[in-house]
Amino acid sequence: MKGFLVRQIPGETAKAVARRQAEQLTVVRRRAQPTAVYIARLTLTAVFAYLLALQLPGASSRDVLAPLTALLVLQATLFHTIRSAVQRVVGVTAGVLAAVAVSAYVPFSWWVLGLLIAGALAVGLILRLREDILEVPISAMLIFSVDSHAAATSRITETLVGAAAGLAAGLVFAPLRVQPAKDAVGELSRQMADLLGQMADGLAFAEAPEPKRATEWLERTRALRGEIERVDEALSQAEESVRLNPRRLRFSDPAAGLREGVDTLERAATDMRVLARSVADSARIDSEHSPVREAETRARLAAVLAELSAAVRAYGQLLEAEPASGEQAGHAGLAGRGSGGQDGSGGRGGLAGRGGFGAEPLTEVLEDHLEQARQQQDRLADLLSTDPAEQPEGWPLRGEILAHVDRLRSELQPGRLPGQLRDRGQAQVRQPLRGLRDRRRDARAPRSRANRTALRGRARRTAARVRARRRG
Repeated sequence: MKGFLVRQIPGETAKAVARRQAEQLTVVRRRAQPTAVYIARLTLTAVFAYLLALQLPGASSRDVLAPLTALLVLQATLFHTIRSAVQRVVGVTAGVLAAVAVSAYVPFSWWVLGLLIAGALAVGLILRLREDILEVPISAMLIFSVDSHAAATSRITETLVGAAAGLAAGLVFAPLRVQPAKDAVGELSRQMADLLGQMADGLAFAEAPEPKRATEWLERTRALRGEIERVDEALSQAEESVRLNPRRLRFSDPAAGLREGVDTLERAATDMRVLARSVADSARIDSEHSPVREAETRARLAAVLAELSAAVRAYGQLLEAEPASGEQAGHAGLAGRGSGGQDGSGGRGGLAGRGGFGAEPLTEVLEDHLEQARQQQDRLADLLSTDPAEQPEGWPLRGEILAHVDRLRSELQPGRLPGQLRDRGQAQVRQPLRGLRDRRRDARAPRSRANRTALRGRARRTAARVRARRRG
């Protein structure tokens, strides 16, 4: 197994414990801060609306309609606040006008009240007021019961004041919820990278993994579905917070590229699930035909997964990274790159955490790990190539494992990065080294295609011999 060593990071356990404790403290702070901010924001908005309403002619010191409207209008995002303000003003105005029109010709009675409520609800449906549809009948009943034009004018005026206060508070207090979405994306990529790293560690042992352990890997890949849904929800909130928010005018769209990046991670998680399924099926084969029971093949697959784990981590860090200027991007690489192992299989340096960047940009790190994964994959293809007649039981799984690894590596290619993220990560790229690596890749590509072509040709010849024997 010499020459197939998988990278081991010193002190990784201690670092993981310290990182988990820091994350727990961060979660406690974030749970406490939004509650306090929420209370303060609503309180200040209501008081501001009340003070504005006091400036109106004939205003009463006990009138709380304006602060009530402000509380109902103010939403989590500026877009929802504007929509709620418009709908509430339209609903109140429609209800007041309906009540004034009815009270001018019909006296108050129970059946008129019922007709007024039904008509007000119909008007609300026609205006598509959604959750604010009840504002129409409520305003109509209140004005119809007092039968006063002054009350009608006051309700519309104070509703406008409350809506204006809510809009002002939305402009001042509505936050950009992009960072929580980036944190969720980063956490998803770290979970995926950790799982790939654990699979690599398990396959690097001298003994083949037990079927129970391989099944646990499969279950964990399936559990990523719930994490992806949580990330998608956080991303939807981020996109809503950016819409119509004036803070985004100071810089480019802070949520740009996150949706495409999450879609890529979702496809990569699917590739991980089917790869884990193939590994689990292979672990259940109790014979030498199983790919994961061959020490050399298992070690080479572990080396590929170790590089893909580092690539997924780099991809997530690229999605998390803030837009940087050219001077800052020059320091956006990852520090702590280890020395290379024998045969080019091991010794890849660990990816540093957020903020631990060196001289190379993130796309350089991502491309480097993917290139190493491609080299290991080519060697793995040579090991997995076999005669189906000699190993009929495990032969399909060999092709499945190779196909899933190739698909996972292809999903993470920098060429598929969203445009803004790709431009961000490629700042200060060292073109000579990049060109040299491209030339090496082009030189190896024909051999890789030749290996796959030979494998397919051998499979077709073997299948033809089997069919000929059956006819005979």
